[in-house]
Amino acid sequence: MSDNLSTTLIISGVFLVVGVMFLMVVLQNTLKLATNLRLGDGVFRTTLALNDGERTKGLSSVGKLDSDQALLMAFPSEGKWGVWMKDMNFPIDIVWLNSDKKIIGIVKNAPTDDYPMTYTPKTLAKYVIELPAGTIDSKSIAMNNTAIFQINSGDIR
Repeated sequence: MSDNLSTTLIISGVFLVVGVMFLMVVLQNTLKLATNLRLGDGVFRTTLALNDGERTKGLSSVGKLDSDQALLMAFPSEGKWGVWMKDMNFPIDIVWLNSDKKIIGIVKNAPTDDYPMTYTPKTLAKYVIELPAGTIDSKSIAMNNTAIFQINSGDIR
């Protein structure tokens, strides 16, 4: 009887460990990091793209963005980070920020049908923000404005 109990406890423990590991992997991949972003006259619920895979995917699988939503791509270093509209379902406004979070580039109403064109800033950027088309004008977003948001720099890869 005690051998059966020991075997049952060992098997249960293994299943518990495997289940917890599975949940950790699934939750890490499905729960996106988010922050609030203040830019111009707007406050946006912002999904973060902090690694190559998330940045490459961008908004390509998203059906639409609400007027108070954005995607913020953070890069490990400054560069002339490009944005393309591959597999996009809606037009967007694009904003590039330098490491001081100051706007250094803007594209309004990038259409969904211009892939493989790539939009790039004229100077080096550390962050790229994608917003619903029309947001730049409706929220008074302009060159040299400064964005306000918090990101743990250790999370950027």
